[in-house]
Amino acid sequence: MDINILTDDQLAQLSQLISKSKNIIVTCHRSPDGDAVGSCLGWAEFLRSEGKDPTVIVPDQYPDFLQWLPNSEKIVRYDKHKDKCDMLFKIADLVFCLDFNTASRTEEMAAALLGTEADRVLIDHHLSPDVPAVLTISHPEASSTCELVFRIVWQMGAFEKQTKHFAIPVYCGMMTDTGGFTFNSNRPEIFFIISELLTKRIDKDKIYRNVYHNYSESRIRLMGYVMYQKLVYMANYHAAYYTLTREEQRRFNFIKGDAEGLVNIPQQIKGLRLSISLREDTEKNNTVWVSLRSVDDFPCNEMAEQFFNGGGHLNASGGRIMGTMQDAEQQVHKAIEAFAKQLR
Repeated sequence: MDINILTDDQLAQLSQLISKSKNIIVTCHRSPDGDAVGSCLGWAEFLRSEGKDPTVIVPDQYPDFLQWLPNSEKIVRYDKHKDKCDMLFKIADLVFCLDFNTASRTEEMAAALLGTEADRVLIDHHLSPDVPAVLTISHPEASSTCELVFRIVWQMGAFEKQTKHFAIPVYCGMMTDTGGFTFNSNRPEIFFIISELLTKRIDKDKIYRNVYHNYSESRIRLMGYVMYQKLVYMANYHAAYYTLTREEQRRFNFIKGDAEGLVNIPQQIKGLRLSISLREDTEKNNTVWVSLRSVDDFPCNEMAEQFFNGGGHLNASGGRIMGTMQDAEQQVHKAIEAFAKQLR
């Protein structure tokens, strides 16, 4: 099966950039998810196999359920070590930007990212990339950035020498960005990749448990509370949404990652086409994070762009509202009304 994605010129340019660089940074977007962390760790492991010593920098905290990943202890958080990270960006000669299409998604780290004199390489699967880069590898049709990482490493002829430390985070990122291979994962290439990753003797069942069966008691109770008390079901529109305030998060001892996957649960309702999560930021006032999930051909990415200052993929997107929770709810109702015909 042909899974190559680089042109000959891109392949040569990427090889040359890696070969000549000494101080390499691998980074991703704010609030890193499984694909962001997995692609960074997998790509960094590939670079080590090429004799390099990259530094993985993430803008802020990533979920507890990803902290078991191999080499995650080497990750440097920009929000905790700003001076060190600024220095690393200053002396870097190559920066890999993984799993984000625009520098603003790195938020406080954006100035350092855009200010570096290093060459930048973008590897991403989101629409409309605009990160200034000497090489942009953008494939929105891909299931995940981890899929792209695998395909590039494969095309460079470097997969054979990779170990579990490469295969585990790459599989994890592909799994989480497809909801356990339940959406955006119908292409046969994906399962070819999985079969090759399994040759590295990874335990895919354990990876699933480490991610999805790794929550606190408080998170389980939060899930029950949200579904019973907070879910708003709009049967006429085949849509549902819920709100989660800062106070409610405190009540349930909320930690980073506890909201992961909640937005998918209402999709178990028969006939539902759209599920929306509204969650107040725990630190910033008047900021509500929006997550959208849909099925079949409903374009929640278009809804995210038009109403929630965001974007993403056809069936999985996100954004935010700068305002109160009441403002966010009103915006949800406007969005659903605007897309009523497609929802019905």
